Amino acid sequence: MAIDYDKLMNRKFECLKHQYTEKDTILYALGVGLGIDPLDEDCLKFVYEDGLKALPSQANVLAYPGFWAKEPDTGIDWVKILHAGQEMIMHKPLPASGQVEATTKITDIIDKGEGKGALIISERTVRDSATGEDLCTLVSTTLARGDGGFGGPAVASPKPDPIPEREPDRVCELPTLAQAALIYRLSGDFNPLHASPEVARAAGFKAPILHGLCTFGVATHAILKTLCDYDPARFHRIRLRFSSPVYPGETIRTEIWRNGDEVAFRCRVVERDVVVINNGYAEVS
Repeated sequence: MAIDYDKLMNRKFECLKHQYTEKDTILYALGVGLGIDPLDEDCLKFVYEDGLKALPSQANVLAYPGFWAKEPDTGIDWVKILHAGQEMIMHKPLPASGQVEATTKITDIIDKGEGKGALIISERTVRDSATGEDLCTLVSTTLARGDGGFGGPAVASPKPDPIPEREPDRVCELPTLAQAALIYRLSGDFNPLHASPEVARAAGFKAPILHGLCTFGVATHAILKTLCDYDPARFHRIRLRFSSPVYPGETIRTEIWRNGDEVAFRCRVVERDVVVINNGYAEVS
């Protein structure tokens, strides 16, 4: 079954409501590595209920629509899809607990051609159910490697954000736990690729890999720590491209270039010297 462009563009998603607690907020932060040093009081505010704050990147797991690309009516060869990029626009800081709602919609499908795959871009805006205020907008880019050449519009792919050629202004190294993927999946993404060695080997990996959005959370942590003094109200926007997987337990080095309130960044795994996030862009204050 191939992608039907009109059908997929007009696919209806239900409005999801998501009640989350302070315990969920703490679990998310632990999953992306805060609390590794239990004496770090800057991180403690995200993993301890006294004055608890939510990490901005927790937005990605709120009112999450699940692995909808696996559903037969999409026409997507789900076994061959990759999470290629993610953007998060914060309209206001997330509450440490509350009820939110969101509806996912597909905004673009780009046919890269036979053998080259297709890009599927989806978006959801998460709202506070009590006030109706928008909290954040999330834009996800999926590379459907097995679905190019279905006859959709052959338009140019979005241009990546540039990375300066000079040395970075700041560098932040953050470790990940060996059990990071097993913790992070409890925030809602139960893809066995991140837990089962057998599934990971079948997909061509030596071991279960870290969720892309967990790596996204580590990058958000690095920028929040380095440029925002751990104040979520100063973190406004981030977008990036995933370029290589991370294995739990590896150290992620975020290289940062700042131009006023605009930030360019990329992340590499220290142990293998491999870039895992590229063409990163953020806005802070």
